[in-house]
Amino acid sequence: MIDPQLLRDDPEAVRRSQESRGASVDIVDKAIAADGARRASIGEFESLRAEQNAFGKTVAAAPKEQKQALVAEAQQLAARVKAAQQVAQDAETEFTAIAGSIANVVIDDVPAGGEDNFVTLREVGAKATFDFEPRDHAELGELLGAIDIARGVKVSGSRFYFLKGVGARLELALMNLALDKALAEGFIPLITPTLVRPEIMAGTGFLGEHSDEIYYLPADDLYLTGTSEVALAGYHSDEILDLSAGPLRYAGWSTCYRREAGSAGKDNRGILRVHQFNKLEMFTYVLPEQAQEEHERLVGWQESMLQACGLSYRVIDVAAGDLGSSAARKFDIEAWVPTQGTYRELTSTSNCTTYQARRLDIRYRTESGKTTPVATLNGTLATTRWLVAILETHQQADGSVVVPDALRPYLGGLELFEPQS
Repeated sequence: MIDPQLLRDDPEAVRRSQESRGASVDIVDKAIAADGARRASIGEFESLRAEQNAFGKTVAAAPKEQKQALVAEAQQLAARVKAAQQVAQDAETEFTAIAGSIANVVIDDVPAGGEDNFVTLREVGAKATFDFEPRDHAELGELLGAIDIARGVKVSGSRFYFLKGVGARLELALMNLALDKALAEGFIPLITPTLVRPEIMAGTGFLGEHSDEIYYLPADDLYLTGTSEVALAGYHSDEILDLSAGPLRYAGWSTCYRREAGSAGKDNRGILRVHQFNKLEMFTYVLPEQAQEEHERLVGWQESMLQACGLSYRVIDVAAGDLGSSAARKFDIEAWVPTQGTYRELTSTSNCTTYQARRLDIRYRTESGKTTPVATLNGTLATTRWLVAILETHQQADGSVVVPDALRPYLGGLELFEPQS
């Protein structure tokens, strides 16, 4: 949820944010009105309750012959207090629903617009070129005995696959390289639950306009997570954190599930867009004033991973309309995929400021002793999709694939994936 104080003090900032996202601006006025009604009803309730407490003392001190009449009056006052309390609760619910539908306020210099309005911040590394016709990752995976899509479809349906042989080993090597990098930067590793309660899923902002992407188990009232960010955000829900020693950083390893609703006909070939994959996700809790600096650090760690894998990539500043409700800013890193002649997203990292923490009640204690929401950030450090760029970038004419140096120690020193006979 956005900061109610910001809504009162600077509603124009919220309106600008909504406009840059291409979202409703009118909702801001509705939220301001709902906030006013909520505060007025709370004030009325508290005033009546104070009157009730004072009247109770009067009744207690009154002579016996006057108490009967006073008790009747006290009962009437109690009914008014109860009614005022209900009005205040209803107003609170109304405000929460309206304000909760407003996406996080974007950081001022985030580009406005939709998916195609991103700004390229930098391009790094030479794009792979070949003196032969390159194979795509699906063909390479079949030649190497690394990816078995046909049997994945047979067992589970479209957009499922098996990683086998060197494919399975490559993913584990990639994940372990990422984990070692995370450990070197002080991240605490977690293997997270992949089923979460509705209040945790809602708290991270994933049950908004893209809720159709999420698998739901109605018999258990649980959601399958599309990223360990959800479980990592819920890990400290309803807690007061000690951030005096610096950011609290976690690296969550999990299987992820996405319905890919509305993606019929998109990336049907291979493993670019699938229903199940593995991912190592960075998640940090920081003081709000440190969030932007932490965001840059997360991007730096992601770039070091792509460089270690010998990939050409670009970093983009995602436009406001493509951020998702929780992010105030998001940087994507897209790797060059040779057979597609374009960049494809491998990682993203989002600064969610205090938006998720407000919804999940995650706070820290200030020097004055008061508690206030922390900021949360997340960023992918490795995921199954990376295999696409690694296989295509490092392929040779005979269908073999050179293993990037950084991954060889995790593959028993293996230097080359060779086609199966």
